[in-house]
This record gives sequence, structure tokens and C-alpha cells, in this order.
Amino acid sequence: MQKPIQSSSNRAYDILRTEKANPLDAIFAPKSVAVIGASEKAGSVGRTLLWNLISNPFGGTVFPVNPKRHSILGIKAYPTIFDVPEKVDLAVIATPATTVPGIIAECVDAGVKGAIILSAGFKEAGAEGVALEQQILEQAQRGKMRIIGPNCLGVMSPRTGLNATFASTMARPGNVGFISQSGALCTAILDWSFRENVGFSAFISLGSMLDVGWGDLIYYLGDDPHTKSIVIYMESIGNARSFLSAAREVALTKPIIVIKAGRTEAAAKAAASHTGALTGSDEVLDAAFRRCGVLRVNSISDLFDMAEVLAKQPRPQGPRLTILTNAGGPGVLATDALIAAGGEVAPISEETSASLNQLLPAHWSHGNPIDILGDADPQRYTKALEIAAKDPNSDGLLVILTPQAMTDPTQTAEQLKPYAQIAGKPILASWMGGADIAAGEMILNRNHIPTYPYPDTAARIFSYMWQSSYNLRGIYETPIMPALDSASGIPDRNCVEKIIQSARQTHRTILTEFESKQILAAYGIPVVATCVSKSEDEAVQCAEKIGYPVVLKLFSEIITHKTDVGGVQLNLRDAEAVRHAYNAIKLSLHDKLQHDPHYSLLSTQHSALFLGVTVQPMVKMAGYELIIGSSLDAQFGPVLLFGTGGQLVEVFHDRAIALPPLNTTLARRMMEQTQIYKALKGVRGRKSVDMAALEQLMVVFSQLVVEQRWIKEIDINPLLASSEQLIALDARIILHEPNVKQNELPKLAIRPYPTKYVSKWTMKDGTPVTIRPIRPEDEPLMVQFHKTLSEQSVYFRYFHLIKLQSRVAHERLTRICFIDYDREIALVVEYQNPETQTRQILAVGRLSKIHGTNEAEFAIVVCDRYQCQGIGTELLQRLLQVSRDEQLSTITADILVDNYGMQKVCEKLGFRIQHTDDPTVLKTEIDIKTFHPKN
Repeated sequence: MQKPIQSSSNRAYDILRTEKANPLDAIFAPKSVAVIGASEKAGSVGRTLLWNLISNPFGGTVFPVNPKRHSILGIKAYPTIFDVPEKVDLAVIATPATTVPGIIAECVDAGVKGAIILSAGFKEAGAEGVALEQQILEQAQRGKMRIIGPNCLGVMSPRTGLNATFASTMARPGNVGFISQSGALCTAILDWSFRENVGFSAFISLGSMLDVGWGDLIYYLGDDPHTKSIVIYMESIGNARSFLSAAREVALTKPIIVIKAGRTEAAAKAAASHTGALTGSDEVLDAAFRRCGVLRVNSISDLFDMAEVLAKQPRPQGPRLTILTNAGGPGVLATDALIAAGGEVAPISEETSASLNQLLPAHWSHGNPIDILGDADPQRYTKALEIAAKDPNSDGLLVILTPQAMTDPTQTAEQLKPYAQIAGKPILASWMGGADIAAGEMILNRNHIPTYPYPDTAARIFSYMWQSSYNLRGIYETPIMPALDSASGIPDRNCVEKIIQSARQTHRTILTEFESKQILAAYGIPVVATCVSKSEDEAVQCAEKIGYPVVLKLFSEIITHKTDVGGVQLNLRDAEAVRHAYNAIKLSLHDKLQHDPHYSLLSTQHSALFLGVTVQPMVKMAGYELIIGSSLDAQFGPVLLFGTGGQLVEVFHDRAIALPPLNTTLARRMMEQTQIYKALKGVRGRKSVDMAALEQLMVVFSQLVVEQRWIKEIDINPLLASSEQLIALDARIILHEPNVKQNELPKLAIRPYPTKYVSKWTMKDGTPVTIRPIRPEDEPLMVQFHKTLSEQSVYFRYFHLIKLQSRVAHERLTRICFIDYDREIALVVEYQNPETQTRQILAVGRLSKIHGTNEAEFAIVVCDRYQCQGIGTELLQRLLQVSRDEQLSTITADILVDNYGMQKVCEKLGFRIQHTDDPTVLKTEIDIKTFHPKN
């Protein structure tokens, strides 16, 4: 019997770390370091740097490089990098900026793989500095060298002893990975860390991010077993897609906490779009952090408090906190801070209240905060905590102790030790006071109960913890499959392309309302019926065809805000009213052109200002007016907006920002951030809006934004939402300027679903299937797929047996289905039964890029029933084509020696198969440039 076609494990599919060396190892774990610019001059960067390297042994050799000295600090020096007698892994450069490009060129020629450029005088100095950076980058790319800096403090690896900085002291070893763009802040935090006894797995000053950026370092620290959390001081995000891609993957297993400078930066305004006027860059950054599971905080103390608490305690499953205290005032302070930060006070269940009544004195608070009174002894604390912890309404606990006459802070802390880990519920403490509580505070901290001097701080920390949970849950909740119906021709991309190209050919950037609604309709978004009329008579004819009452709106290629010029006439009930309204719109516009300076500038374009009117039915406004839109952000490209719409949209400012593309879960999360969301669910006897339909509409809208990249700004305002319908009453679309080229269009911050890899295919037995990239909505299908695999197939795929329950666990499947298309592609073979219309996944092929390299690993698994049908060969060929598209150099996989089927497929497609140190495992590899599909 032919062996099943299953390939090796890879990191993305099996959540394993690749054994391949990371190019950044040359910087963080070098065996030899050259200090170029080493000096004897007291107080110089070159001297401090060399001293730090030799006085903190890291297990490697240090070589000073200085053409003017034979020795520095008693160590033999070398004129150039070429004169160093050993191969150098890392060059740390502290020479004038103008010399650096030449030094980097020499290092590349000498085979150096990593560099840290401490020198300043680059892009921060102007155009000359920018040119120097470009020269450095060109040389580095020639040798695949990775560079940190320039204009940075350097890098520390406290666990190994590497101190490649000019800081005055070495950081303590610990499990926090710290990255900062500010060298000055690095030194301040270093001083702070000694006072607070905070230790680091890595301490990194990024500088200008000429080469190595946030994404590279987040991936690297994500793979580092010594790093338990990552904290970041950020001034600019740089490569947004790289940051989001790395953070989204790593944040699932390691907390990433960011403090970002510049919250008060004025929001950029877009004159022609409501959406643009409502979108500010800092709000977009918040949305980006939510999208990738990163937690943003406002102070340095919060930064490290969160790193500590998320390492010690589980994330809460909800926002409800139970507060246990022996004094009323601190409980009230904690409550105020909790609510202000977005948390909630947990309601106490009847069962909990009854149990507390039996335990506590009659005068306890009978509510939350649970005031157990000032004479509480350690036993009362622990028994009350045990009762409160069992309450299903509670998502976390805060224990407050104030030192009163009958209080024993130390013994109470001892009694709380067994409660340090309550399943699914974090426990925090606030031991208030001075020396009397120090011993108890130490006991709690040593037993992984984070302790804070003030209860409001602890309450705020809990709210941050819930925010972190909320962000991650939004990313990895299984969404509903989008409702686009390709069978009915939706979306009609040809229709949209014709409209856009027609406008561009006439050098128009503003589409008419009629054209805008046509584009929405092409994507299946319901729009109100619209008829264009260029005269009074045509307007009357349209009105009588539609049926009274009707609405008349200005039809213009220039003006988008029609109400501002009197361009909307409502509730017209007969032909006379229509004629009067037609002329009223025309006269109002003429008056604006004559007397309003803002509009008089447009008078030279008079022929395009008034092209007639549109006639629409007067829709019963029983519902809510919403706005859905998209505009451009300088860092993240297209961003989405949802909120309260209508004429007063800029007044209410009730909106939420998100990055496209959306799925139904992300759409719901976006709505939840607005005030109107509560009303949409039904209030004061009103029926709820069809929330599922609204979610689907937002998903479709985001797809429109993702696919139609010539659209610069778009908004639907208002979108009328009621229990009966969702309908776009008005729409506005603005295109990119005519001189913008296709390759200059803004890049999406998150790579959308790669539709180009969707196609039909026929198996050997004639069964038609669809091969397409996986999507989050496939999780239920993947559960069923794993149920079809035999033990042998599982063993060939994972190199060991995994119980079905573990294979189909949601936590695991999120890593399989919720993928980042910028980092990996998983192709599924889907069969749809023509009789039952049920869908089934028959096989999965996955290609995962290896961090820090231009290589990837592949893995293939085929359902036992459908093996020997050519699926494995077809999937691998397609993965090779994806590799070409992504400009990868090599793809590899490990295969068990007994897996003859997979070996045969690889040989057929030109892979090299080699033995490894493990006699049971073979390694297969192919150079993508040599790949040619074989029949």
C-alpha cells in the first residue's frame, strides 16, 4: 500500500520553534566583537563601549579597531577589520557618520554578519544624513548584514553578560525584553530598574531603525525562551505591516506592552470627507494595537507593572472585579479608578452574599467592595476571599489591607499564599502603609501575587489586564463566513472598475452620489433607489415613477457636502413641490458661489457644479443614522470608521476606528466601542437592529476598501439601520489624484485575504474541488478534517501521535486558521457536496516563512480517504509558486524516512533529499530559482 502523503512539522502549524539560526544571533549572541572606533580618551563613547564589553564577560573575544593605536586599555588593537585574526560576528561602530558607509563595506567584505552603529549624524541631521544611510543600507544588503541603529545606545544581553552599549551600568538579568527608540530614556529606565529590582532578558536601543525594526526584534524576543514579556518605548512605528505581523503572532503567548509618545498630536483633517475629519493618527495607532493584541499604557510604571502582572497572573475573562477590603475609603478609591479605566464592579450573587453573611459581622458592606471591617484577622480575610473567588460573576479579585490595630499584615499575607493561582481569575493586592506591611508585601510578591501601595493603582492594572484579554479575544474569536455570493455576481468588480476608470480618464477625483451608490450596490450593500434628472421635467418624471413623497439632492461632480449648499430637499409630495425644489437647489448653489468665499473659488468649474438633481424615495427615518467610512492614515494606509452618523456627525464624535480587512468578530468589536451600539441592540421598547446583517455589511464594506485601492476616501452617511432594514441613503467616494501611479497607491497595514490563490481543480478521479487560502471562518471545517485523519497520517505529519481532543482545541486551531498572510500561506482543498451543499476540507498545505531569513518551511497533510489523487503534488506545486511570488530563496521540510509518498512527490518536483543526524528523518530542500513545474 502506498504511504500517505504527509510532510513534516513547521513552527506555525505545530507551534514549535525553528532550529535554524536567526541572523540576529550575530548581534545578541556573538562569539567575537570588533569595536570600531575604540579609544583611550576618557569619557569617550569608544572607551566606554570597550570597557563595558571587557568588564562584563560574555564568553567571546573583543577586538579593538583603531588605525592610530597599537593597544587600547591594554588590549592589542588592529588598524582595520581585515587585520583582526579571527572571524568577527558583530561590529560595534563609534566613528564619525561620514566614515560609517566605508566601514560597513569593509565589514561586509570581511564576512561580518551583524553591526551596531552608535554614531549620530544621519537622517536626524538632514539630507546628507539620509544619503549616508542609503549608502550603508546598500552595502549591508550586499552581504546580508543586519544593523541596529544608527544613533542608538546599543544592545545588552544581561543573561549572557553582553554589554555593547555606552551606558554607565549593566542591566540586571531577568525575563523582560525592553526595546526603546530613545537612548536617553534607556539610561533613565536603567536607573529606575535598579531601584525597582527589575531584570531584563534583553535591553535594546533601536535608534533610527535603518535596518532592524520592531518586527525583527519582536519575533526574536518571541522566540527567546528567557523572555516572558516585551515592553516597548515607541516614538514612531516605522514599517507598520512588519510590526503588526510580528506583534499579532507573539502577543498570543507573550504580553507586549507599549508606551507611545505623542498622544496629543493634532489629528490630520481631510476637507472633503467626514471620515477623514474624524480620524486622528493617534486613534489609528490605538486601533492598530488592538488589532494585534498589543496593550498600550500611559506611564513607565504601568509599562513594567503590566509586564510583571501578566507574567504572574492569568488574564481575566471579563471586566468585573471583586474588591475585598478592611476599610471603606480605599475600596471606594479602587472602585472609582476601576470604572474610570473601563472596568466594572462585579455584582455579588445571592449565594455569595448568603455565605458572607454567615462569616462576617452584621455590619459588613453587603455589597462590592466587600468591606470585612477594620478588625478583620487573617482567617476572616482568607475565608472571605475563598467565598468571593467562587462567585461566577467575578472575573478577578483585589485584596486591600490597611494596617489597623487588630491587623496582622504579615500573617494575612501568609494565609493568602494558597490563593496565588485561582483558575482563570487574577488576584492582586494592595498592602497600604510603611514599614509595618513590608514583610507581608514581600511574601505576596514572592508568591506571584502582584502587590501595589495604592488600591487605585491595582484597580487600574486590573482594567489594563482586561483590555489585554479583550484585544486578544477579538483577534482569535471564530467569525462567521462572509455572505458574499459569487454565484449572483456579487461583488461585480467589472462594474466598479468601469466607473472608476471613467472618472480617472476625465481627471475627476470626486465621484457623483449616483456613481458612489453604484459601487456600493456592486458589492451588495443596499442603497436607496436613485434616478438622475437634468431638468425639472425629468425630475417630475422620476418622482412619479418612484412614487411620492421623494427627496431631491444636488447632482454634482465637485460638491460632496450637499446640505452645506442647500442641496437637499425633503418630503416632496407632488410635481409642483418637485419643480420648486429643483429650482431652490439651483438658486441656493448660485447664491453660495456668489457670496461665500469658500465656494466662490469653485465658480470657474461651474459646468460641473450643477449637473441636475437625483430623485430618491423619501425613506421613513425610523431607525438610527450611522456612518461607515474609510480614509487614509500616513502610517497605516486605509483605515475604517464606524459610528453615529447624520448631519451632526462631527459634533457627536461617537465613532470607532479599525484597520481593514474585517471579519464578523472584528466588526462587532468595532461597534462595541461606540455609544450607539447600546441603542442598536434595542432600548426603551425598540427592536434591535439586525446585528448579524450589520456585521456582514461592515465586512463587505471593508472588502470594498481592500480591493478598490484607487479609492482614497469613502463614506456612507447616513446608513439607516432599523429592525426592518439597512440601507445607504447617501454615499461619497473620492479617488486618488490622476498623477498617482498603481505602484504608488498606499499599502494596507494588514495583508488581506489573497484571492489570487483561489481556483478550481479536478482530482484524478474527476472530483471537482476548490483550492484556496485558509481563513479564520474555517475553524469548524478544520475540526471535522482532523476527525478524518488516521493515526498513521497524524504520526507522519507531527512525528508523534496527538490526541484528537488536543488537535481540535480552539487555542491550537487559532494558530492554524487565524494566520497572517504576510508571513504564511495555508492552502486548503475544499469539496462542496452538490446535493447537500455541505463543505469539507480534504487537505491542507502550509508555507511558513522562517523569521529573519528569506527561507520557508512547508507542510502538507491529506485526508486518508482522498490520498493518491494527486492532491499532495498539486498543493506542493502551488506552494512553490507562492514562494516565487514572495521572492523566497529556499523552502525546506523534514520528512520521516517511512513517508515514501511525500518523498516521491518531492523528488518529482525537483527537491534535494538528504539524510540528517536523526536516522529516522530526512531533509528535503529546493532552490526556488531552479524550480520548474513537472508533468
